[in-house]
Amino acid sequence: MQETRTDDPQSVTCRVWRDGRVVEKDFPFDQLSEKVRTADHLVWMDLADPTAQMLSRLAEELSLDPNAIEDAVSPHERPKYTRYADHTFITAYSAKLPEGDADVELQRVSMFVVGNAVITVRDADSFDMQPVVDRWRNNEDLLRHGVGALVHGLLDVVVDTHFDTVQALDDAIESLEDDLFAEKPQEREVQRRSFRLRKSLVSLRRVVLPMREVVSGIMHHALDSGTHDALLDSYFQDLYDHVLRASEWTESVRDMITTVFETNLSLSDTRMNVVMKKLTSWAAIIAVPTAVTGFYGQNVPYPGFSHWSGFVSSTAIIVVAVVGLYIMFRLKDWL
Repeated sequence: MQETRTDDPQSVTCRVWRDGRVVEKDFPFDQLSEKVRTADHLVWMDLADPTAQMLSRLAEELSLDPNAIEDAVSPHERPKYTRYADHTFITAYSAKLPEGDADVELQRVSMFVVGNAVITVRDADSFDMQPVVDRWRNNEDLLRHGVGALVHGLLDVVVDTHFDTVQALDDAIESLEDDLFAEKPQEREVQRRSFRLRKSLVSLRRVVLPMREVVSGIMHHALDSGTHDALLDSYFQDLYDHVLRASEWTESVRDMITTVFETNLSLSDTRMNVVMKKLTSWAAIIAVPTAVTGFYGQNVPYPGFSHWSGFVSSTAIIVVAVVGLYIMFRLKDWL
């Protein structure tokens, strides 16, 4: 179904549902407050890359708190759930791990929940609303239960991206483990990749862990206000379970990548010790002929001096000592 956009054709998308069915997709921005006041309407308006003027009009239409408007466009805002006198503000981040890249991409979406309406504010170049719209379309019966269904559908899509990203990071770590124990390990490459994965995981944790507070706040608000719906409660409880699983999985992956990083350092130290052990063994073997020839090279008389027997005895001592040390080091697995 083709979306119809109003005001700025590149930035605003509207929908109105009644009894779970779409009844209107095109209305002027100035009618938003009227739609919100219509009891049997469920309204969604999406603002992609909104200008300051659009946000100012939105705040005026719905009497939104200035702090919420500022948070909707402020960079580096953490996931949050904030209740104001007449509306609720929610910020969440979807996540994606590009193919062949270890840098997680985060896409922010903010929501104003006012009465029976949800207004989303996002960056058009990052967060894609189409999966959310598809989720709503596939659960139209749930939309009969009010604005909570819209909020649930959007957050459910966001949490699904968290699962996909954690899974991708998990797979990347398994691949890293294979390289870690390869016959010809690439220590620098493993170290570089593990560092990038740790960096990406830190970014992911910053948006996954606070989602527990967001979903929990929504559930508690519904209970405290007495507006909870039994069916929506079960959906949000399931969503909360998914958030907990994503958080636990993220922590598990964090432990895994830390273990890989530390194991790589330990293996590097072990390989260095093996090299040093071999070098020391060969140095000991080489020192034997040096010591023997040095002794027999003295300019003073000694047994066998200037005689063939001296050469034979020195050669015999070198061969016996070298072979003896070599056998001993081999038995100790130093060579």
